Amino acid sequence: MTRGALLERLQELQRLPKFQDRDICTISAMLSREALAKHVQVCESAAGLSSSATADQKGRTN
Repeated sequence: MTRGALLERLQELQRLPKFQDRDICTISAMLSREALAKHVQVCESAAGLSSSATADQKGRTN
């Protein structure tokens, strides 16, 4: 998953009721693409969603 796609996913997660009172996006400026994918995965898990970032991360070879 590209960095742009991960950021879009993170913005979608930010709009969920679970994260409305928390800022889960600002940290993304400091994270590598791999760390951002992990952050999205953790946020998806916390929200009770399946992790599309993890599946895409495993399929990436570079």
